[in-house]
Amino acid sequence: MKIICIGRNYSEHAKELGNEVPENPVIFIKPDTAVLKKDSDFYIPEFSNDVHYELEVVVKISKGGKYIQKENANKHYDEIGLGIDFTARDLQSELKAKGLPWELAKGFDGSAVVTDFVNKSDYDLSSLKFSLTKNGEKVQNGNTSDMIFDIDSIIAFASQYFTLRVGDLIFTGTPKGVGKVEENDILEGFLEDKKLLSLRIQ
Repeated sequence: MKIICIGRNYSEHAKELGNEVPENPVIFIKPDTAVLKKDSDFYIPEFSNDVHYELEVVVKISKGGKYIQKENANKHYDEIGLGIDFTARDLQSELKAKGLPWELAKGFDGSAVVTDFVNKSDYDLSSLKFSLTKNGEKVQNGNTSDMIFDIDSIIAFASQYFTLRVGDLIFTGTPKGVGKVEENDILEGFLEDKKLLSLRIQ
């Protein structure tokens, strides 16, 4: 199982980090060891003093494929969920300044939080609301209608380069509002009004 992540897929998030809005999906990979064990707390790693939350809609691939056409992409997933792409922002900035890859800042153990999945047919994926609270205060408020590249476009693009397999996960990008986590923070994630995520930071 691989985790394909899309960066800078919401223009306001790209702007808050000082990045250009991309012409094609920006892709990076997390290893399967990045997935945080179910019902576990997230422990801030010792190598970072600036870990940020990034709430995202996650797609689970249900039918594998290569060179998938956009018009057929919806046949390759049945379920969606929420995920947090934890990012060691200080380490990422250091690596980017040197022109180096981001994997150390993005793919460390526990950096991919994934909720239970729900049936996509119960939701309008073209206008799907999702949000994150930190200690009861809303910090991210996203809608898939603001995506630069929609889910089907992402699947079509990614499958040109990677064979998609059953069980692969796609993190589809985060909206604006990312920020630092501190010990004892409580993060809660909502898909529409349904709470799918509750996570303690240690």
